[in-house]
Amino acid sequence: MTTSPARDAGGWLGSLPVAVVATSADGRIVRWDHAAQDLLGYTSHEVLGRHIADLLHPDADRSLGRSLWEGAATGRGVMGTVTAWHREGRPLELEIWACPVPARHRGGTTVLVFAVEAHDARRIRGSSAVWEGMFFRSPVGIAVLDTELRFLRVNPALEVMNGLPQAAHVGRRLVEILPEVNAAELERAMRQVLESGEPALDLRRVGRTPADPDHDRVWSGSYVRLEDGDGRPIGLIATLIDITALRQAQLEAEAGRRHVALINEASAKIGTTLDLDRTAQELADVAVPDLADAVTVDVLDTLASGSDLGPGLMGGTALRRLGKAPLTGSRITAALAPLGRTITFPAHAPYTQALAERGPFVIAELDEAAIAPAARHSTVPAQLLELGVHSFMMAPLLARGMVLGLATFYRIRPLGPFTEDEVALAGELAARAAVCVDNARLYHREHDTALVLQRSMLPQHITPPAGIEVAHRYLPASDVNEVGGDWYDVIPLAGGRAALVIGDVMGHGTAAAAVMGRLSASVRALARLDLAPEDLLHHLEAALEDLAEPMLVTFLYLVVDPASGHCHITRAGHPPPAAVTPDGTVRLLDVPPGVPLGVGGTRFTTTGLTLPPGSLLVLYTDGLIEARDSDIDDRLAELTHLLAQPAPSLSRLCDSLLTHLVPASADDDIALLIARITGTG
Repeated sequence: MTTSPARDAGGWLGSLPVAVVATSADGRIVRWDHAAQDLLGYTSHEVLGRHIADLLHPDADRSLGRSLWEGAATGRGVMGTVTAWHREGRPLELEIWACPVPARHRGGTTVLVFAVEAHDARRIRGSSAVWEGMFFRSPVGIAVLDTELRFLRVNPALEVMNGLPQAAHVGRRLVEILPEVNAAELERAMRQVLESGEPALDLRRVGRTPADPDHDRVWSGSYVRLEDGDGRPIGLIATLIDITALRQAQLEAEAGRRHVALINEASAKIGTTLDLDRTAQELADVAVPDLADAVTVDVLDTLASGSDLGPGLMGGTALRRLGKAPLTGSRITAALAPLGRTITFPAHAPYTQALAERGPFVIAELDEAAIAPAARHSTVPAQLLELGVHSFMMAPLLARGMVLGLATFYRIRPLGPFTEDEVALAGELAARAAVCVDNARLYHREHDTALVLQRSMLPQHITPPAGIEVAHRYLPASDVNEVGGDWYDVIPLAGGRAALVIGDVMGHGTAAAAVMGRLSASVRALARLDLAPEDLLHHLEAALEDLAEPMLVTFLYLVVDPASGHCHITRAGHPPPAAVTPDGTVRLLDVPPGVPLGVGGTRFTTTGLTLPPGSLLVLYTDGLIEARDSDIDDRLAELTHLLAQPAPSLSRLCDSLLTHLVPASADDDIALLIARITGTG
């Protein structure tokens, strides 16, 4: 800070150096100007961070020095004389004036200390003249007001801030000279200071003054009561600092932090599933209320219906509304098309143009002229204007070079129009949602393809030989790419026997379904050669070795003779089959587990057993008995318990097992095959 001769001081103060020092509220020096260095000899490097009391004479009374920073807590200024210690080791008497002002950092207070050499000050004009000069020199706007809040005096700094000379201030109140600031609010605070005696610090004056009539500015003001010798109020001292730039920087920093937080929230909350509707709603929910007061999310109708995306947008577009927030309690969203509605836009409508141009479409200030192009196609824009929407933007959903839809953001709160940063933020949110939407699209295509392939390769009509009754179920998984490699089959063999087959390719998607198809065809061909079970499994391993990418397969091969009830069972890492005898006894058959096909280098063991007529054989894949957070032994026990319950038919038994053991959203494919040995063959 530099000093200049005081106005109306006759030039007498021009040769008197005035040091300006600033401390934090606890007395630590945070500013030290060149005049202070000239006065006391210390450089700023030597004093910054030190306590101001360290500069006093070692034998001096420090009570006044301590009051400099202790007074900051109450906002009262301090005037007086102190003895400082010059760097050259000599005492130096100083006249000082200290006053607290809001610091540039939030929640703090800075004490400004103006100091001059007392001997020179007294010699030139006397201490009162020094204070008068300091009043004129202060870079802080200062005003003296009477008990009616009328200006008595203002310093040049305040004249500049307000854009009015002192003559325009004197005898008038703030509400009279500056009607475009929050004068009434400030006068209420000033009256409270007059009544209570408690200073008011860092009150914000906001608005426009003749100094800058086209822009809003922000000042930090502090108000201290003036008292006579008996402690009665005689007026106020007001100090003001222009903090517009600081406030703008704070707002921008806060906005940046909010934007980062919103992006982080979006990363966690958008795309939690591969469901189109849910992803669209997640985008809308994340953006309200931090970015907009209302949001809608629309995707191409062809995408929502599972069709190809279509040839383009030249002839217009149809969008299906899949997300809207808030869902209730908003007049804006109530006026907009409901969820699930398909909306058709012609080629020249703003919605279609925003999609075709693949960039944001922003109307910073919504008015009659701004809505005119859209109003030709719909009455909704006029309704939104009547409801108070003043700013509007659309961000297309773009992923992998394709337009998938768009998100629309509406603002009614008095926050001003959408800024460039907010438009960029909306684009980031839309881009993240678009990737998730496209992933969902690709998943559904993969899921549907795998499911069609899987179902086409399962046996369409199972005709068991005489003496065997069967029921079967296939339940595809509901999660991403889980459709795949489970299958079952019943193959008639020579001599009235039958092979009961169940397997699970350890993979998912179309690749697993394709491998399953190859293996199921191989098993049918090999079974008809009447090979020993061990040989059949080795041939299947050889087939797996021919694959470009190795896969593992669990497999169970059971040959049953319904006439005798004799069974031969071979396992390759598959869950054990269960048997239910006519008396209701249920047991998991004790068959060596083996290892999955594809591991190689192992021998398979076949186990023989005989079951009485009327017995059930239950074959299943691991999706039936495995569940998150559940012990496999507990699940097997639950299976045997359910099998012990009487069922009117095998079909009903299949349904009962699936109903009780499988959650609404299955994690894995499930194949289930139940055979009853009737013994009539």
